[in-house]
Amino acid sequence: MTSSAASHARPRRFATTRWSLIQQANQGNEAPARAALEELCQAYWLPVYAFMRRQTRDVHEAQDWTQGFLASLLLRDSFAQLSPERGRFRSFLLAAARNFSSNERDKKNAVVRGGQIVLQSLDYEHGEQRLARELATPATAESLFERQWAHAVLDRVLQQLREEYYSTERRALFDALVGHLGGVANEGSLTVSAETLQISPEAIRVSLHRLRKRYRALLRNEISQTTNTPAEVDDEIRHLFLTLAQN
Repeated sequence: MTSSAASHARPRRFATTRWSLIQQANQGNEAPARAALEELCQAYWLPVYAFMRRQTRDVHEAQDWTQGFLASLLLRDSFAQLSPERGRFRSFLLAAARNFSSNERDKKNAVVRGGQIVLQSLDYEHGEQRLARELATPATAESLFERQWAHAVLDRVLQQLREEYYSTERRALFDALVGHLGGVANEGSLTVSAETLQISPEAIRVSLHRLRKRYRALLRNEISQTTNTPAEVDDEIRHLFLTLAQN
């Protein structure tokens, strides 16, 4: 494997993750930290919104709380409290959202805040569509957060994988194999895909193996952005799939 190919296949080192940048902000590196936190908030706002939707019956209030919470993170004067001892970003975000909603219930203050934050417009209509089924269940706010976090991670990883294949003229191959990413591949379906793509059955199996391998690498890389160590990545992956396996 060439050095360029190897670098393509390996996740980034932990020294350059978004979470580590945020945690290093109190060392005089606040600008990159704010940009990293903004990116994480943009990527994972829906789990926060899911949590807020369970905390208040008022949809507009939940939207205000979500916007206000994200603004409170991005507009704070110091990141000093974000130390490695605070653990993973998922855990930090859930604890912070819980504390924020508790304060909002005490204040009963639905003032819209955060007009200065740089986040792209949050698509609450899409959020409502995503949450409709789960909001109809008795799931707790914490459970809703965890499930939406897991879905957000997998959605981001799948999008990254799709973009890689599409940008390298492998769109047809990706579209044929993406349905086989999880579980045991259906040999009959793979044979049909091989015939459609005009490649051998062996070639389609090799292609699926490579797709799954790349997916796993991207998943580890995505999760590494919100954790501190490789061991935490392993724990987060187990937690993610356990969360999705629960009803």
